[in-house]
Amino acid sequence: MRFNYLLSKFRYVIVMGIVMIGLALPFKASAAEQVVSTLTVTGQGTEKIATTLTNIQLGVEIQGKTATEVQQQIAEQTDSLVKFLRSRQVEQLQTTGIQLQPNYDYGNEQRKLIGYVGINTLSFRLSTEKLGDLIDQAVQAGATRIDSISFSASDEAVANAQKQALTKAVQDAQAQADAVLQALNLTAKSIVTIQINGANPPQPLIVQNAAFSDRAQAKVSTPIIGGEQAVEASVTLQIGY
Repeated sequence: MRFNYLLSKFRYVIVMGIVMIGLALPFKASAAEQVVSTLTVTGQGTEKIATTLTNIQLGVEIQGKTATEVQQQIAEQTDSLVKFLRSRQVEQLQTTGIQLQPNYDYGNEQRKLIGYVGINTLSFRLSTEKLGDLIDQAVQAGATRIDSISFSASDEAVANAQKQALTKAVQDAQAQADAVLQALNLTAKSIVTIQINGANPPQPLIVQNAAFSDRAQAKVSTPIIGGEQAVEASVTLQIGY
């Protein structure tokens, strides 16, 4: 009886072992079949757009013997300039700097107060095509300096350019993958992952310390050319083959 019992248990263990092995083999085969070879490529795309807007910073600089004299004159010229700019309906007009400081002469190794210098600066934005005439008239209205000019495209143009740059980046990545796989006699099956590395808006084109001579008597408007901005994008594709 005991022998039959042990034999029965032994047969049970063998049968269960065979069943477990049979179940495990398809699982391992299935896992092996799910392994996919991949190729990773990164594409670049660039879209150029024309700048149509200009951000400009104008200033009024006055020198005089007393602080009161300088402050009074600079206030009058700045007020005249602000009224002119508002009449031209410029955008984002604001005061960006106010300075009043002593002016010294350091000749003969001595510091001597010779007067005061005052500077008021204003910034605003307008269409680039209108800038040339405006600069000339701003001088007549009281401006004595240009601190900076920067050119940029409209938000809508930048957004459209970002989409185009991304499209070009994807096409570039796919072209790279096709070239590699064809050289190896392989075929792309599917895109496993997509990663957008960047499609950042371009930085404004800046012209620093744009000097101008006495434009009050000018008979020809100052020519202003904005140029182009480049919107760049990068996309990484992982392609199964």
